[in-house]
Amino acid sequence: MPRVIVPLLGLALTVYALVDCGQTGARRTRYLPKPAWLAVIVLLPFLGPAGWLLVGKVRQAPGPSRRSRPRGPDDDPDFLRGL
Repeated sequence: MPRVIVPLLGLALTVYALVDCGQTGARRTRYLPKPAWLAVIVLLPFLGPAGWLLVGKVRQAPGPSRRSRPRGPDDDPDFLRGL
């Protein structure tokens, strides 16, 4: 059973890293250009995908959402001015 699970896990990790690298913009990659990262992911089965996921791209810090939520009338300054 482990002879099947370990290669499948490696394949799944490689596919995930390839898709993630492919969808990441060239300006968000670190240390290597994007084509080099793709080659590293394919040529080094576990180290390549792990390297990409750990240090390969610039992560964005979580912050406030860009979408503003709807405000009630009591939170709207224009509405309150009209009262």
